[in-house]
Amino acid sequence: MAIELSPPPEVHELAERTRTFIRDRVLPLEDAHDGDITAAGGDTFRVDLQQAAREAGVFAPHAPVEYGGHGLGMSDRAPVFEEAGYSLFGPTALNIAAPDEGNVHMLAHIANPEQKQQYLAPLARGEVRSAFAMTEPAPGAGSDPSALATRAVRADGGWRINGRKWFITGADGAGFFIIMARTSGEPGQRGGATMFLAPADSAGIRVGRHLDTLDRSMVGGHCEVFFEDLLVSDAAVLGEVDRGFEYAQVRLGPARMTHVMRWLGAARRGHDVAVAHVARREGFGSRLGDLGMVQKMIADNEIDIAATRALLTRACWELDRGEPAADATSIAKTFAAEAIFRIIDRSMQMCGGLGVSGDLPLARLSREVRPFRIYDGPSEVHRWAIAKRAVGAAKRALRDAE
Repeated sequence: MAIELSPPPEVHELAERTRTFIRDRVLPLEDAHDGDITAAGGDTFRVDLQQAAREAGVFAPHAPVEYGGHGLGMSDRAPVFEEAGYSLFGPTALNIAAPDEGNVHMLAHIANPEQKQQYLAPLARGEVRSAFAMTEPAPGAGSDPSALATRAVRADGGWRINGRKWFITGADGAGFFIIMARTSGEPGQRGGATMFLAPADSAGIRVGRHLDTLDRSMVGGHCEVFFEDLLVSDAAVLGEVDRGFEYAQVRLGPARMTHVMRWLGAARRGHDVAVAHVARREGFGSRLGDLGMVQKMIADNEIDIAATRALLTRACWELDRGEPAADATSIAKTFAAEAIFRIIDRSMQMCGGLGVSGDLPLARLSREVRPFRIYDGPSEVHRWAIAKRAVGAAKRALRDAE
């Protein structure tokens, strides 16, 4: 059976245009601002970058065609997103940065026509940003979403929402929020969650402090958000009541894979910088790139890049087929988050003192990719889920054999 791994010609061409745009227009801006999107100008900078991406014909590769995007499926997104991720500012330029990219994907699949017009259309066009409000301080929802404590109760003509969220990416300056709140059951129980849509200027939404995190490349930071007697109508329900956890899976698996795509691009840049350095740097009587220990690090980077792409390809294939892809996405996310950090870490090591300096991009790449082992599920949680499914399958096989 033949397996086709090459993207369609139009996708290849889009990836090449993205590569040129990122290297010619975006990388110099990232370098000038040390990868700090706030220092570069925040939302004003984002608007300018996105206009440049529109002019280059590379804007919104993931968004539905009817909303101005290229309408790419998961497998076709991979080469384009990877090229965009070669710069820390690239995903923002193409409007494929988290959380907006994942929210576009979810709204396209779940929102009704009126919600698509009000929320999806301006988000896909880059006219507004969005935030996905699920994570809560302990003992609320974090790695265990069933601990969801924010609650929505019936009120006249709709719902009243109260709760506190944190680590909400992009909250400062977002145009609207997708809010996960409990509508039945108690924290710790499975099910009972509902997603709500609300404009950010609604009475009852308050954005608090920015949590100081390692990464600096995401517009709007990672913030505390308070919902204090927020009143929304029944029209604000995204999908159906009590099916929020189910709908979250529409977003989470694909969003984890697009994270992999973007960060793989960043890892490739780090590797390219290091290989170029050791190819010309002399020491111990030869070029560093001719030394066995350095060659081992180069080879291990190449292996991690290739293995990450292979696992990503499998997961995207399953997602494009409409499968849950729970194992494939967990495996790809866990391996990639750790492999990408290894790639950057080895690259820093190969460059010695320059690797930890501001003269090369490696130090800032390291600070950006390290949180990926936590964001969208810590590696330990994914390993637990993978093992749980494997043991469960073994137990079922034993019962069937009895």
